[in-house]
Order: sequence, then structure tokens, then C-alpha cells
Amino acid sequence: MKKITLNKKTKIISTIILFVVIIAIVVFLCLTGLKKEETPLSSYKMELSYDNTTHTISGSEEITFVNNYDNMFTYLYLHLYPNAFREGASASVVSSAEEENAYPNGISYGSIEVQSVTSDGESIDFNVEGEDQNILRVELPSEVYPDESITFTINFITTLANINHRLGYGENTINLGNFYPIICMYESGVGFKTDLYHSNGDPFYSECADYDVTISYPSNYMLASSGQLMEASTENNITTSTMTGEKIRDFCMVLSENFSHTSSKVGNTIINYYGYNGDTNLDTCLQVCEDALATFNELFGEYPYSQLSIVKSNFVHGGMEYPNLVLISDEVASDDLAYVIVHEIAHQWWYGVVGNDENNHAWMDEGLAEYSTLLFFENNSSYGQDSETMIDNALQSYKTFVRVYTNVTGSVDTSMDRALSAFNTEPEYVQCTYTKGLLLFDAIRETVGDRKFFKALEDYYQDFSFKNATPADMIASFNHSTGYDLEGFIMSWLEGDVVVQ
Repeated sequence: MKKITLNKKTKIISTIILFVVIIAIVVFLCLTGLKKEETPLSSYKMELSYDNTTHTISGSEEITFVNNYDNMFTYLYLHLYPNAFREGASASVVSSAEEENAYPNGISYGSIEVQSVTSDGESIDFNVEGEDQNILRVELPSEVYPDESITFTINFITTLANINHRLGYGENTINLGNFYPIICMYESGVGFKTDLYHSNGDPFYSECADYDVTISYPSNYMLASSGQLMEASTENNITTSTMTGEKIRDFCMVLSENFSHTSSKVGNTIINYYGYNGDTNLDTCLQVCEDALATFNELFGEYPYSQLSIVKSNFVHGGMEYPNLVLISDEVASDDLAYVIVHEIAHQWWYGVVGNDENNHAWMDEGLAEYSTLLFFENNSSYGQDSETMIDNALQSYKTFVRVYTNVTGSVDTSMDRALSAFNTEPEYVQCTYTKGLLLFDAIRETVGDRKFFKALEDYYQDFSFKNATPADMIASFNHSTGYDLEGFIMSWLEGDVVVQ
């Protein structure tokens, strides 16, 4: 054996030490660089007041727009969703079949009035436009180039309709979803997305942003919100609460004189369940929430927020998702309650953290939330729901839909990837996004196997957290994770070419 001298040994050791130091420096610089390169978000700071005699929410909204795009802006478009509730609106907020349930006291109207827009204390031009007075155009006082930001303030009053909906007041709750102007999504090469409100589905599409919201309201109300409560005080029977929400794509609040509240903790997340006074199932509902959060943490990846509120409310549909908060209709039958809660909590991953254009690609979040609900029951047998039976029921439901529509109209459009307005009826929308979406994801699982399928879900969640994914993004992510070329397979489902048997 060749003898190595001490001098040579020293050189070898020195080289190894130098190599380790270099690697450590590179890793440190990479980590530091990643932290520094985190993209700043736009922000919304609101000072609000709710008047329970006029059913109005009014105040100011300071928006800091951060230009994370490649082009310069001289104006911005913002959604005015409350104007969908105004008299004469062409975009109906509910289908004719749901009108009676939505308006138990007769047709009622709401709206939003923009009173002023200012920047640095100076008035700036704005105009309410759009096909249905649904868009606010704000002329920026100066050009905003990439990586620059600008701050402006909107003063507004939103009047609520007496309607059991996302936005409105009912017998038990005041639902404040989509009540404020919010910046329209901008897509490079396309422009601002200014889609109309629609009774089908959830007509929303937004970027993640930071929120700081202060609201004053009568102290006999309890408040649930998308934000984390930072402070609250009461004076002269008026409570003022301040909440913050980081990296969330919307902000919702619910007020009620009739709330009964309980809470627990799963991992790093506090779960709040809001039922009504006199409810005897608070602990049972809270347990469903705990199990859902724990299951999805395990299957998809850790929920990134410190709180999640599940809120019973006056709502015409079964449930509705918002970041850190979901609405559960008080009309849901007890046998269906666990299913609805789990589905809406699944949306915290699919829509809340991983976003998408719900107007034009509703199957992405609804189909995946529906299949996630199936996965919950598959992993929690104590609830007595058999996943194979659920798949068979979905299959039979979808086949019945196709058969009935074909017999009545002579044909049926089974494509999935289309705008909400392109679905002729609500049942058509439900079957093509929820039911067929569930069947699509189950078919992908059957094709690639469990190990690769669940890895694909984890990777998709990791890669697109706090972003918006397109159908092409999802397909590419699944391809990369599974090693399969699934594009043709998935597109055959989306385009309606596949025959589901």
C-alpha cells in the first residue's frame, strides 16, 4: 500500500474542509437569496362600520397595488360584486329554481356606491362601467412599472339585500362576502379578467394579498372572519374589531346575534365552529372539522394559516368557501352536514391556497374538492361512508344526467372546461364540474396508481401554493410527478370526448 505523507494528508484534509465551507456558503446564500426574493403582495386596509338599521357597510379601503407583472399600468379595474344584487342587474345572483329559498321575505336589492377615490389626499378619476355596472376603473395618478407599487383609497357604501346568500342579511346571520372593491385579475396577453357575476358556481378569481380590516358593529353581534383577531374594544354598545390576514385571496365576515361558538386546535391551526344558540351538535360538528383538517394536512400538505372558522349561516346553497372561513347553510340536512363541512374545508387547499379561475375552470377546484371529500371518508371509516359506493353513486348520477338531457333535448354538452355562463342549467354545471370532476380524478388515480397519484397532489399543492394554476399548469404538474403523459387523457375528459360508462 502506498504510504501518504503527513504533508499530503494535511493538504487532503484542507481541501475537504474548504469544499465543505464552500458548500455551506452556497447553501446559505441560496437560502438567503430565496428569502429576499419572496414576491411582495398587494394589500387591502379597511376601516369599516356596519349599520344594522340601514343594513349598510361603509368606510374606506386603502389599496396598495404591487405590480408583479411584466408591463406598466396607468389604470386598474376592480370588481364591484355587490352591484350584481341591484335592481335591474342582468346577472342574476340565484337561479329561478332557488329564488324562493333565497328571498324568503320577497325580492330585495343591494348595491355598492363608490363615493370617492383618492391618492395622497388628492382626488383621482374613476368610473363605474362594465356590462352590468360591475367594474370600477381607477385612473392611476402615475405610471406603475414592474416591481413598483402605488397606494390609493376608495370610500364606499355597500347596501345589503335581504337574501340568504354570500352577501346579504337573513334571519340569523349577516353574510359579508365579496362586499368591497377588489382588483381584477390580470393575465399577460389577455388583460384584466372582468367576468360577470353568475348564479352558477362561484364567479371569483383573485390574487393572494395581505389584509388589515377594522370594523365597528353593534356589540350584541358576534363576529367571525377570514382574519386573525388582533384586538377588540367596546364603547357605547359598539364593538370595534381589528383583524389581519396574510397571503389570502379574499376576505369574508359574518355577524350574528345568534351565534354559539366552540373551538379546538389541530396542529398549528385553531378551529372555530360557529353554530346557533340552542344547537346541540356543536361538539359533533367541531369533531368533523378537526378530522377534516387533520386528514387533509396529512394527504396534501400542512394548512398554512393559524385559524379556520366554519360558520353556520343563512345561505341558499349548501356551503361556500372563503380563505380561513367557510359558510355552511343552516338548511343542510343533518345526514348531509358532515359531507358539506368536509367539502368546504377541502376548498381551503383547492381555491384557498392553490387558486384558479373559478369563472372559466370551475372543475379544477370543485372537482378536486369533491374528490378530496371522497378521500376523507376513505380515510375515516367511522363516518360510515364507503368510497366505492360514493364513486358508483357519482357514476350513476352522471349517467342519468346524460341520458335525461339527451332524451329531452336530443343532445348533451359534457365538456367540463368552460365558463360558468356556458352551462345552460345549474344541474348541468354541477354534473360537469363536481360529479364528472370526481370521476376524472378517480380515473387519474386508477391510471397512475395510489403512490404516484398522492405524490401528484402533494406536489401540485406545494408548487402552486398562494398562486393561481391553469389547467395546463395542473396537467404539467401531474405529468412531472407521475412520469405519465396525461395531457391527452385529461383533455378527453375536459372536452367531453370520453364516454363515461
